[in-house]
Amino acid sequence: MSETLVLQEVHEHVGLVRMNRPDAHNALSAALLRDVMDALGAFDGDPKLGAMVVTGSDRSFSVGADIKELATLTAGEMLQADRIAAFDRLQGIRKPVVAAVSGWCLGGGCELALGCDLIVASETARFGLPEVTIGVIPGAGGTQRLTRLVGKALAMEIVLNNRTLTAQEAQERGLVNQVHPVDGYLAAALKLGNEIAARAPLAARIGKEMVKHAQESFLTQGVADERRAFHLLFATEDRLEGMRAFQEKRAAQWKGK
Repeated sequence: MSETLVLQEVHEHVGLVRMNRPDAHNALSAALLRDVMDALGAFDGDPKLGAMVVTGSDRSFSVGADIKELATLTAGEMLQADRIAAFDRLQGIRKPVVAAVSGWCLGGGCELALGCDLIVASETARFGLPEVTIGVIPGAGGTQRLTRLVGKALAMEIVLNNRTLTAQEAQERGLVNQVHPVDGYLAAALKLGNEIAARAPLAARIGKEMVKHAQESFLTQGVADERRAFHLLFATEDRLEGMRAFQEKRAAQWKGK
C-alpha cells in the first residue's frame, strides 16, 4: 500500500492540507511537494472554500528537501528536472494560503512557509535556511523572500551562518503573523482562514494579488538568478561532500571548489 503523503480536510470554508511524512519530519520529497501543490490546487478550485491552511506536525512543519533524493544528482540533472519548479505552483494559487507552523521549519520547508500569504506559528517553531551546511544555497526563493521580509543584515546571518529564528523573533521581524501555544496554533490558523473566507471572495483574491505585487516587484528575476546559482552548486565538490557528510552524520571537510 502506498504511503498517503498528504491528508486533506475541510473545516467550514477552509481547506486543510497536512503533510504526512512524520518519520522524515516532513522532508520535501518530490512526491510530497507534488501532492501538497495538487491538494492546494484542488481546494483553490472549490467554490465552497475561501482559504487554505497548509501544515505539518506539531514537531516539524518540514525540515526541508529530502537530501537522499538530491545527493547523487548532477548540475545537469538538476537543470533538466527542475524539481524546484513545483514551488512555482504555490504562486499560482488565487485564494489566501495560511501556513500553520510548529517545530522545525527549515530549508525548503521554510521556503514553502515563506511562499504562503500568512504564517501562524506555535511557540516551538524555529525558522531557518541551513543549506550552506551542505554546500548549497536556498533554491526556491528563500534568499529573495527572506531578505524582503527581515532585511539584509539578518538574512545574511541566516543564509551564511545557519542562524535560526524563534517564533517570537520571527514575529518581531515581520515573518510571522501570530504566535500561539502548541495546542492552539492550528486552531488559530483555521480561525484566521475562516475569517478571511468570510470576506468578499474577489476582493480577497485581488487584495492578495496587490500585496504580492507590492512585495515582489523585481522578485521574479531574483528567484530565477537564485535558482541558477543553486543548480550550478551541484557541480561543486563541496556540495557532494556536504551531502555525503550529512548522510554519514559527520562534519563536512570543505575544499572551496
